[in-house]
Amino acid sequence: MKFLVLSDIHGSFLDLERTLKTPESISCDRLIICGDYLNHGPRNSIPEGYDPKACAGILNSFKEKIISVRGNCDSEVDQMLLDFPVLESSARIFIPHEKTSETESRSCVTGIFIHHGHLFSKEELIKGNTPGTVFIQGHTHIPVLEKEKGFLFFNPGSISIPKTTAGKTFGTIDVKKDNLVFRLKNLDGRILEELEFAR
Repeated sequence: MKFLVLSDIHGSFLDLERTLKTPESISCDRLIICGDYLNHGPRNSIPEGYDPKACAGILNSFKEKIISVRGNCDSEVDQMLLDFPVLESSARIFIPHEKTSETESRSCVTGIFIHHGHLFSKEELIKGNTPGTVFIQGHTHIPVLEKEKGFLFFNPGSISIPKTTAGKTFGTIDVKKDNLVFRLKNLDGRILEELEFAR
């Protein structure tokens, strides 16, 4: 199974369309979106190709594949344009694995906790979850892929309003038999970072 991971689209139809035409997107089984779908937000400049209605249309065409959470720029008005739920603050995906003596002795992914990034601190997330949890969030517009204390933190950055020299970025997750492979990529398809977590 393969996940495409996006966040902070902020109504940029051009960047969303470009991202969804990448080979990673075309081959994905599910699309994880960490919020901020249509509204550019009062603190951000209007992104290039800003067209919330067109964004809603293209996102709705993927509605059966989308796993979504609410961002700080999302509201009930946005939900009126989108055919999939976007008002939940978090979502979970459980990753089953067969327990053996080998897996008992290593750190394995137990699940994925998805949120936007404005409601939970890193300390709260670690305190409320077991090691082996992967936390996926957006909000900062800065890509992150790092392990800490048996947890993995994954932020795909932003495809429309990056706040990093890495530029416009997204993520992928390949679920394989023995591990999950996490990648950060820019819109040109270049891998910026890659990390594996045993399954």
